[in-house]
Amino acid sequence: MTTTDSPKAAPPPAGKRRIGDVVFAGLARGSGILILLILAGVAAFLLVQAWPSLMANTSNFLTDQSWDANSRENPSFGVAALAFGTVLAATIALALATPVAIGIALFIVYYAPRRLAATLGYLVDLLAAIPSVVYGLWGMMILAPKLVPVYEGMTRYLGWIPLFAGPASTSARTLLTAGIVLAVMILPIITAMSRDVFQQVPQGHREAALAMGATRWEMIRLAVLPFGKSGIVGGAMLGMGRALGETMAVAMILSPSLAISFDLLQSGNQTIAAHIALQYPEATGYGVSALIAAGLVLFAITLAVNMGARYVVARGNKESA
Repeated sequence: MTTTDSPKAAPPPAGKRRIGDVVFAGLARGSGILILLILAGVAAFLLVQAWPSLMANTSNFLTDQSWDANSRENPSFGVAALAFGTVLAATIALALATPVAIGIALFIVYYAPRRLAATLGYLVDLLAAIPSVVYGLWGMMILAPKLVPVYEGMTRYLGWIPLFAGPASTSARTLLTAGIVLAVMILPIITAMSRDVFQQVPQGHREAALAMGATRWEMIRLAVLPFGKSGIVGGAMLGMGRALGETMAVAMILSPSLAISFDLLQSGNQTIAAHIALQYPEATGYGVSALIAAGLVLFAITLAVNMGARYVVARGNKESA
């Protein structure tokens, strides 16, 4: 009695791809092209809408600090002070949030018990779900009044440092307060990215460090942090991109004013996104076009930050490989 083998599917001829592979590859390629088209479309829209005000502007758009764009005869406006405030606020937020986020991620992955780690991870992720207006209300009504005596003490004891020169704002609605609120807002992004990277460190690297007599901190310093460097930088840049474009929280905290000042304890700085939100309801004439021109600058800054993050991450992955 003979048995026959069940028929098997014949392999596709050499050089011929299956229909499913072709369709999937086409969809993936089309999605990538669609993203580029959308990005180019946004840039083109901003440029076209901003062009009339840029041509009619009687001052240097990149260097002027004033903003008088509603006049149809002689609009005069510049984005220098707004761009400065935007970058400074995001830098403050990044400097405050990154060390805390790395510490939280390390504690969740390597120090906390499993149940506590799961709870902390959930709570940190929950911060990302809080609306921006809630952060703004918290910063304006609770955080700022609590910081008034702190700022006065910083002015008294650290006033010799230019960043903390007095007199301190009596309302504490300054760029430093906005930076603290932004730091809390971007904390979940950096923490989540860092936590995922730390969890992907090869077990062999960690065990090899411990087998050579390293303590847990030495294992983290010698094996974990070098492996996750590119991921940390990428997460920090993504967080900075969020901080650059934040609108409502910053608009509710900062007093509307235009100036280029490194005095973090005084009022006087403003960001592009907050300025657009505050000025748009009253914009007339070339005012709307001028605000779109400011948005174009914000678009360029955010794009540059994200492209820099991608470059750093790609370079770090290449070095790790």
